[in-house]
Amino acid sequence: MKREVVQPQPGDKRYVRRDKEGHFTADQVNVGRSLSADRRSKSKTVAPKGQGDRGDQKQS
Repeated sequence: MKREVVQPQPGDKRYVRRDKEGHFTADQVNVGRSLSADRRSKSKTVAPKGQGDRGDQKQS
């Protein structure tokens, strides 16, 4: 499933995944920490759109 951004409280954005029933899975990640971690490392795997935590995106 793709990640989606939810904002449970003002100023707190998180990337979350849902299972087939629509419930949140265990992995919820703060948006700012996720984006900064992406800049710190390069991945050899090319991930599909919406799944940036599983690899790098192709440059357009």
